[in-house]
Amino acid sequence: MSLRIGILCYPTFGGSGIIATEIGVQLAHRGHMVHFVSTDVPRRLGTDLDNVFFHQVNAANYPVFPHVPYTLALASTLASVATHNGLDLVHAHYALPHATAAWMARESLDRPLPIVTTLHGTDITLIGRDSDYRPILRHSILQCDAVTTPSVSLRDETYRSLDLSPSQRPITVIPNFVDPDTYHPSGTADRPRLTALFGECDAPVVVHVSNFRPVKQVEQIVEVFARVVTRVDARLLLVGDGPDRRHVETSLRERGLWDRSRLIGSQAHPELYVRESAVFVLPSRSESFGLAALEAQACGVPVVAYGVGGLPEVIVDGETGFLVPVDDVGAMADRVVAMLSDDALNRRLGAAARAQAVGRFEIQARVTEYEALYERLLSPSR
Repeated sequence: MSLRIGILCYPTFGGSGIIATEIGVQLAHRGHMVHFVSTDVPRRLGTDLDNVFFHQVNAANYPVFPHVPYTLALASTLASVATHNGLDLVHAHYALPHATAAWMARESLDRPLPIVTTLHGTDITLIGRDSDYRPILRHSILQCDAVTTPSVSLRDETYRSLDLSPSQRPITVIPNFVDPDTYHPSGTADRPRLTALFGECDAPVVVHVSNFRPVKQVEQIVEVFARVVTRVDARLLLVGDGPDRRHVETSLRERGLWDRSRLIGSQAHPELYVRESAVFVLPSRSESFGLAALEAQACGVPVVAYGVGGLPEVIVDGETGFLVPVDDVGAMADRVVAMLSDDALNRRLGAAARAQAVGRFEIQARVTEYEALYERLLSPSR
């Protein structure tokens, strides 16, 4: 059955936008008509895809409004798209404002419009704890026809934060995923991209990819790296951009690590750099799933991370990488040094990480789960 699906998402490099885009593209490949509704074209959305359409949200700033009313503009745009394109359902990624806007849009229509919402993390772990937003967040989730999370951890946190029970709001866990054809090991000892950055240097590279928000604790990577280089020669590659980048740059200079490090900003294809690196470091204090960790593992690069949130569902400690207690930079540095000092250990963990990524988190199986969820909601016998 070919469906007409509306997808609400952020257009950024963040995990929610990446997953939303990949789901939409794969659904289009399967013959569904997919309509993205956002402020800009999602970063990973190609321009030559069949069955994929983009509708831009333009929020007018009228003098009477103290702030641009984005949620209202999003709801109005979605209602128009649903009417003129006959949408069968809407898949909202991130609760606020997307689930709220989807519910508002549906209220303005004269027909049913099932809403699926995928929660991605900070919409629950941050916004869900804010008493100013919790009532509308909770109500929006209750108005959805189906809710999913990428991890058991986030599902349980949603129930706790919003004082919900499974009987009030069943939540389906559909893990995030990775395309093994895009994210794969380099298959060669050559490191052309790292050589271009660091010159003719054989030192192993420690890599991190994120949006440099405070929750990612990127400054702790500097502390970890400072400890690592007292024991082994290494280089540090930081991919991404965000509010904490300037602090990280300052810390690297103050510690005398600037010449050993490279910050290359946001990249459309970070996997090209990750697959040439030796170890991926993720010192986040909260992760609903850990998509960047999964992508690194699919590239055959073991991950060292704090054992928080959904990361224990992605990283098998001692088998596909290492998990250490949150904020224990000493333990994190020890694990990084162990993998940089032992090629056999690094290869073993990397191979196991790749095998798990392909076996448990392959993209087609996950998209099939979403497709089945849509079809259940649209079934006449529901």
